[in-house]
Amino acid sequence: MTRKTRACRTRARNGVATARAANSARLGIIPPPLRDRLGFGQSTGRLGSLTQVYLLAVNRVQVQNPRVDAVTNPYTPNAGATPEALIGRDELLDSFDILLRRLERGRAEQSMILTGLRGVGKTVLLGEFARLALAAKWEVVELEAMKHDDKRFRQVLFSQLRSALLRISPRARWNDRARRAAGVLSSFGLTASTDGSVAVTWDIEPLEGAGDHGELALDLTDVLVSLGELAADHGHGFVLLVDEVQFLGERQLEAVIQAIHRTVQLRLPITFVGAGLPQIAELAGDAKSYAERLFRFPEVGSLERSEADLAFSSPALAEGVGWEADALDAAYALTQGYPYFIQELGYQVWSVAQASPITAADVAVAREAYESKLDGSFFRVRLDRTTPLQTAYLRAMAELGPEPQKASEVAKLMGRESTQLGPTRAELIDMGLLFTPVHGYAAFTVPDFDRFMLRAVPELVVPPPRHRKKDSPSDE
Repeated sequence: MTRKTRACRTRARNGVATARAANSARLGIIPPPLRDRLGFGQSTGRLGSLTQVYLLAVNRVQVQNPRVDAVTNPYTPNAGATPEALIGRDELLDSFDILLRRLERGRAEQSMILTGLRGVGKTVLLGEFARLALAAKWEVVELEAMKHDDKRFRQVLFSQLRSALLRISPRARWNDRARRAAGVLSSFGLTASTDGSVAVTWDIEPLEGAGDHGELALDLTDVLVSLGELAADHGHGFVLLVDEVQFLGERQLEAVIQAIHRTVQLRLPITFVGAGLPQIAELAGDAKSYAERLFRFPEVGSLERSEADLAFSSPALAEGVGWEADALDAAYALTQGYPYFIQELGYQVWSVAQASPITAADVAVAREAYESKLDGSFFRVRLDRTTPLQTAYLRAMAELGPEPQKASEVAKLMGRESTQLGPTRAELIDMGLLFTPVHGYAAFTVPDFDRFMLRAVPELVVPPPRHRKKDSPSDE
């Protein structure tokens, strides 16, 4: 890995060499049970990345009079916010770095679409990928997929890709390659506009026969190939980072996959990296059969126990505050290593702690505020979007348990036929509340949502069927 790409890693990766040198002197302030659990031993020999991160935090400790207050709270329970220490994701960051470096050499490499439940840090990783790419002098376009029709999808892409083209090659320095790329993009934008004009003040003549087929997959292929050729001419690469990939329409996902497939064949320094809910691997395979050979679909999940301990303790240590081993035991029992829960619980524990070190008693006191915050925001915003029948479906699933549930079993509990509830189940999947791990089964996209449903909806109440006039379709 190059120095410039390493420089973009999280703050927790800076200063590791200094922390190693300070190992012997500082191991004494780490609680011995935690030190043993993390495998520190007594030597300063070769250390794993988890140990390095912990030692970095130890190296920054200010032991005298640490502040445990709202201003110094180091935990970040915010959507997409990068935590103080990004733990357990080194393999994915290294894979992205290898992807860029191989493409720079004109060599093919599988790209990736991150999959996982909500709150595991997929968006955070895309942000880290962007920083790595920018440090390597790659051009970056970041998008959050939304449920747009194809025309609106074209408009969004046109606006973003136009800006990227101008960053790669400012208009005053355009050569023939840049003018061609601009012309192709004009054709693409013209097709996207509603009134026959190119949007966003773009006075470039469309290039006839390129980007104007009227077929999204063909047009996007023309655009990305022309941008990839332009980027290569300027010694740059180009990466398209797309979050919430599952919200792309079937034709939109097919177009992206087909376009990237062509750029791979031409060995251009351009790629696509996405993130989405677990069903995205199946959706991509349905869109294009070769998607499984074009992309890897790494699962981003909960942290291992030692990683979770570091995610709790290293941000606190950077502020001069320690965690007792019993406190880490209690914190892991509540969160099971789920990244968003770690940040939320850490935030609430910090709010009630009076001094260093944080104790199991602090975790116990913070539990009520932690669960209340999850119920009132993280979970509630999902339930508030549902209809009574959708709520009943979720409640029935929760009653059956946290594991994936068979559609027929949910329907049986609700006193209905599976065919009657098929549209409701499909709506919940489309809303991002459920996903299908295997055919015929559905699971919650958020951990512990089953327990929340049991708290929020104490009884399963199934609304009566609403019958329409004869020959009219059922609203269920």
